[in-house]
Amino acid sequence: MSPSNVSILFLGKADDPDCARALAFCQERSSQVTFCLGKWGDSLPEEIRRWEGDTIISYLSRWVVPADLLARARKAAINFHPASPDYPGIGCNNFALYENAKEYGVTCHHMAPKVDTGGIIAVSRFPVQDSDGVTEILHNTYETQIALFFEIATLIVEGKELPASNETWTRPPFTRKQFNELFIVTSDMSRDEIARRVRAVSYGTWQPYVEIEGFRFLYQPNSDKPKKINH
Repeated sequence: MSPSNVSILFLGKADDPDCARALAFCQERSSQVTFCLGKWGDSLPEEIRRWEGDTIISYLSRWVVPADLLARARKAAINFHPASPDYPGIGCNNFALYENAKEYGVTCHHMAPKVDTGGIIAVSRFPVQDSDGVTEILHNTYETQIALFFEIATLIVEGKELPASNETWTRPPFTRKQFNELFIVTSDMSRDEIARRVRAVSYGTWQPYVEIEGFRFLYQPNSDKPKKINH
């Protein structure tokens, strides 16, 4: 099958295997793919900001796409959000665990100038087990997200109309401030509240902490020597 002539701007996360798979899928099926992969803090290159074409695809991208660039997409500008519509914004999987959600998922939606507010194209969900932590929910999220990407990207390169879901975002996007506060454990919290926070944020070097006289210490309930942390 010959590649299509649908022009695509692919924005994604650097050094991420799923982003690499998604980009390769686009490049194999379209002869006109411009891409930019970046990390947190990277600036969006000026030549990318001047792009014009059919469709923008954002996949785990580190950028909030500027309104003027969104307007240059003739057909669509879409994002694959690693959460269901119940969890817009940042730290979505963490808040799902904190709220003891029984299901979670991913959302493909049209991009709008305000993050995670555009019309929803499709949603794919999976169950969350009581034993799941951040590692498990992230694994299931990324597997579900790449599957949804292949489904929607196939429609794009074939020039077919994108579906329109009847689902809507259920709340305002979670903020960086809310996400940061989820890590904090205080002495007046109940055991249940602490357990929910520990489950929600424990992931590698990212762990809940207590603040003492302006310093942060790793939350270690059975340790007499709390470990000072930097983040």
